[in-house]
Amino acid sequence: MGKMKAVVFRKYGTTAELEEAYVPIPEPGKKDVLVKVKACALNHLDLWVLAGMPGVKISMPHILGCDIAGEVVEKGKKAHGVPLHKPVIVAPGISCGKCSYCKSGWDSLCAKYEIIGFQNDGGFAEYVKVPARNILPVTGKLGMESWAAVPLVFLTAWHILVTRAALQKKETVLIQAGGSGIGSAAIQIAKLLGARVITTVGSEEKVKRAKALGAEAVINYKLKDFQTEVMRLTQSEGVDVLFDHIGGDTFTKSILCLKKKGRIVTCGATAGRTASFDLRYLFTHQLSVMGSYMGGIPELQRIVRRIQDGRLRPVIDQVFPLREARQALNRMVARENFGKIILKP
Repeated sequence: MGKMKAVVFRKYGTTAELEEAYVPIPEPGKKDVLVKVKACALNHLDLWVLAGMPGVKISMPHILGCDIAGEVVEKGKKAHGVPLHKPVIVAPGISCGKCSYCKSGWDSLCAKYEIIGFQNDGGFAEYVKVPARNILPVTGKLGMESWAAVPLVFLTAWHILVTRAALQKKETVLIQAGGSGIGSAAIQIAKLLGARVITTVGSEEKVKRAKALGAEAVINYKLKDFQTEVMRLTQSEGVDVLFDHIGGDTFTKSILCLKKKGRIVTCGATAGRTASFDLRYLFTHQLSVMGSYMGGIPELQRIVRRIQDGRLRPVIDQVFPLREARQALNRMVARENFGKIILKP
């Protein structure tokens, strides 16, 4: 195989460790395909992998990027049913496809579950190798930048709101950080389910954009205390469901925003991986605390259908060339984005 352009890092650290390099084009195995990357979206996961995840070893040099859109240009001998040279997205989670979890759509509980760009090389490159079962054909009506903004955030948000929290019509949900990629996806999914959406953002400009997505109430947490505002907006009752991907002290405070019998679901720890709260408050209010991790390929297929029929739409913040991956990630570190930041090889 020849060489391809990629952005890699050779040791753990900050975005300063990222560098452009020429690396071998990966060779697909029997059940794999080679995808020519047309666009790859950024996620906070990229920063966590770059910094080093406790107890997880990855090969070096490493290529980040789990949100990939492109086209299949080569197939392994047993990679059946995959279109060549047609628009596709890549389901970001790799699993065995055979265990009880995979067969029931809970891929992320598979003992062999891995995330592209985390345990495997990802899409910050011209090509990426993935299992054929991870390929989802998509319509050409949306550009590749838009499709790259779909997989991880919409899948995670769907798994949280639909599968885990079972959010119902007319319930009230608080979505933390509505300006983030996952927050912008969650606002839309919650509205699709008929829920009342309250969200938090960090600037007045983001207030306007969150409302345009369907949020009924938007709290600028830099100007107002979000707990006080939530209780005011709900006549001191609190929300039915709380969508958390922040962690730390924000998670602790979020619990106090729940209505009695409320549900809080968390999928991230951007502000810290530990949180403390009074267990007496938890059991006297009969609250539910749930974790959520990625989602299954069947869920992503349902999301794709709703995007293709216009009921959900990816939100793009800014598009950078691949060589500017460091600047793109720094924009996310600074929380300047609303929606997804995209790289194009």
